[in-house]
Amino acid sequence: MTIKTPIGYTTRDDIFVRDRNIATEILGQLDFIDMIFLAATGQTPSAPMKRMANTLMVAVTDHGLTPSAIAARLTILGAPESIQGAVAAGLLGAGNHFLGTMQLSAQMLKDAVAGLAPDADGAAFDACAAALVREYRSGKRIVPGIGHPIHIKGDPRVPALRRVAGECGFEGRHWQLATAIERAAQAEYGKLLPLNAAGAVGACVADMGLDPLWARGFALIGRSAGLVAHLLDEKRAPLGQKLWDLVLAQDDSAELAGHDNPIPQRAAALRKA
Repeated sequence: MTIKTPIGYTTRDDIFVRDRNIATEILGQLDFIDMIFLAATGQTPSAPMKRMANTLMVAVTDHGLTPSAIAARLTILGAPESIQGAVAAGLLGAGNHFLGTMQLSAQMLKDAVAGLAPDADGAAFDACAAALVREYRSGKRIVPGIGHPIHIKGDPRVPALRRVAGECGFEGRHWQLATAIERAAQAEYGKLLPLNAAGAVGACVADMGLDPLWARGFALIGRSAGLVAHLLDEKRAPLGQKLWDLVLAQDDSAELAGHDNPIPQRAAALRKA
């Protein structure tokens, strides 16, 4: 029985990725974006595809002390020898609420646009968007790709992503539906729920003609770099212990208010030890 993958293989003398010799045909000739596409598809990307993919990964690399960054910093606090464990801990939170929302948005847009006629006009997109928002609301589900807890008036990354998408030829029907959903959500909920970066990435990936899984993949690749940056910063200026101390301080306050909570005493004893 032979077990192999078309992605790559190794001989005694050489390493091949998609049948290209890594030493003579790849190193020094392809950059990281080229390599991602070559490994995944067997082909290097066109210039517009490459620029768009690069932009998407840059957009999601970091935006502060997010749950993924906090998870990574707290993991390295407990396991300072395990940078790989800390990065993995941060990435494990890339689910349907954080980062993974990009894949959900891309899938939603792709499925909805597939049901529209090729010559659908703006009214058809608006009707589709309104139906989608009502469906999600009736099911008590969050519409992926809209709203933001901080950027309540609009995610600053969205206009930049849309501009690059337009310049690369990827501002198409999925972008049109995404902006229609933003309008429909405001009408349905009576408040502005602006398109966020997840929705913008989802629209880009769908208009690039890629499988929605690529959206989460881009997020994971970009965020990995951001998490490494957080861990380097954690070594230089530790925040993990301070984050834990904030929790312990709240526990102390609760205990003073009459709640029985032995955690602060145990933590204090551990720190003294």
